[in-house]
Amino acid sequence: MEIRVIKKSYREVMSEKPKQNKKPKRPNILFRTLLKIVSLPDLLATRFSCRRTGMEKLPKKQPCLILMNHSSFIDLEIATSIFYPRPINIVATWDGYIGKNWLMREIGCIQTKKFTVGPKLLRDMKAALENRSSVLMFPEAGYTFDGTSTVLPTSIGKCIKLLGVPVVSVITQGAFHRQPLYNNLIKRKVKVSADVEYLLSPQEIKEKSAEEINRIVGEKFAFDNFRYQQEHNIKIDHPRRAEGLNRVLYKCPACLAEGQTEGAGTRLKCKACGKEYELTEYGAMRAVNGETEISHIPDWYEWERKCVREEIERGDYRVERDVDVYIMVDSYHLYDIGSGRLTHGTEGFRLVSDDGELAFELGARASYTINSDFYWYQIADTVCIGDLSVQYYCFPKGSGDIVAKLRLAAEELFKLKKEEAAK
Repeated sequence: MEIRVIKKSYREVMSEKPKQNKKPKRPNILFRTLLKIVSLPDLLATRFSCRRTGMEKLPKKQPCLILMNHSSFIDLEIATSIFYPRPINIVATWDGYIGKNWLMREIGCIQTKKFTVGPKLLRDMKAALENRSSVLMFPEAGYTFDGTSTVLPTSIGKCIKLLGVPVVSVITQGAFHRQPLYNNLIKRKVKVSADVEYLLSPQEIKEKSAEEINRIVGEKFAFDNFRYQQEHNIKIDHPRRAEGLNRVLYKCPACLAEGQTEGAGTRLKCKACGKEYELTEYGAMRAVNGETEISHIPDWYEWERKCVREEIERGDYRVERDVDVYIMVDSYHLYDIGSGRLTHGTEGFRLVSDDGELAFELGARASYTINSDFYWYQIADTVCIGDLSVQYYCFPKGSGDIVAKLRLAAEELFKLKKEEAAK
């Protein structure tokens, strides 16, 4: 999927008055049926199946909040199919609207920015529910990198209490392996299924605290796709299954070099020390030569997180990189404003354009995570920072993968700053 890009200077973009977005619409039966029809080929190709638990408690015309994990582009097709003909408004990020604003409104999307649950989003969600439409939300906001759940916002419990409608969870299996983000969106032949569960009733929501609801949702979103693959003996023999894996496993456990790994075919190789690993057909890492230091991909990713935190605690953490900068001020256009320099340290992010017109800072306590993505709209790997009025998409130049590390560092810095403030 591509995105419409216009080249302009930062000053030109910021001088334009942003277009105001309208309230979400209740999707009519025509568009609901259309979504189900266009979803059929992918669902048939993956032999999709669905297990339902407690769903008899939800009346057919009762609007609900649907919380779904975010693993692949097939997620939306799954949701719109299993809940058909129930009308659903889908919480979607504003980059998805570019070039198709009218269509996104007609299929019932609610516009938001990633990792924000502000008053406008809550108002739009409430309006949809009052209009007898359910709301579908991906609380993780970003796609998983390593096949496990990403950080959930602590505001989700408060959001659920404010809405006060039944909560339904949808957790998929196989969707991640069918088209993992690191793999340049290559599709594999993998069976996909989903567990749909009536999670919380309005009465339970009223009785429980926001913290208790956070715990319940967190437990439901505790999953590990690679562990599931191994436990269920799922064979994935795609000849390019390790391609792009360096985006996630960017640090070599043998020599500790960063940005030197390269995934190609079924193998991941460190260009610094020559150590080579195979991604087996059952989702484990196995050293081709010597000891296998870490065999489980989520464990490798968690080790990288630990290394980043140690860097921060030692005062050694700092990333600087030349970047191409695209900005978004509304959901109608993405603007290429040229090049700049992105810096990330213990105080947060700083982005400065080469022409000096742009200078933006984002503090370490501004957000619990950041929007990092691989092969974003077929442009390149990106890191997005910004605020409620403007988003800056930074595409790192040069060799060496840093997108995953920046996400990990942002999350660990937020935790550390929060811990310091609590002392």
